[in-house]
Amino acid sequence: MKSNRPIVILIADDDAEDRMLIKEALDENRLSNAIQFVENGEELMDYLHNRGKFADKDKYQTPGLILLDLNMPKKDGREALKEIKADDHLRVLPVVVLTTSKAEEDILRTYDLGVSSFITKPVTFTALVDVMKTLSKYWFEIVELPKP
Repeated sequence: MKSNRPIVILIADDDAEDRMLIKEALDENRLSNAIQFVENGEELMDYLHNRGKFADKDKYQTPGLILLDLNMPKKDGREALKEIKADDHLRVLPVVVLTTSKAEEDILRTYDLGVSSFITKPVTFTALVDVMKTLSKYWFEIVELPKP
């Protein structure tokens, strides 16, 4: 039986509109999960290591799932993914790439780096709601995740 402990979803995306749409799509699916946002790969790594403005471990808990955009400023998603998967404590975290990229090179490279799934961002909000419904059902109802 799965635990009822809500899993924190960490969304790394530099686009404010995309962040809002992803949150609305998750809300539309009545997810009770806490959602945290970072805007680039540097913030993502600071969050995961509880550094700087993310030092409060109670407020910024280890996520159970990371939704990662690839094209972000400062440190892009590819670099952040490489760091996450090279870290003994972070490598077990499921990372789902959610990006506008459809480049075969990005798909191959991110799987090679250890990404759990690669999803191209849908164009319409309705399609995004459907993707988030499927994603949340899979990650929060079907699979067993390691405890953070």
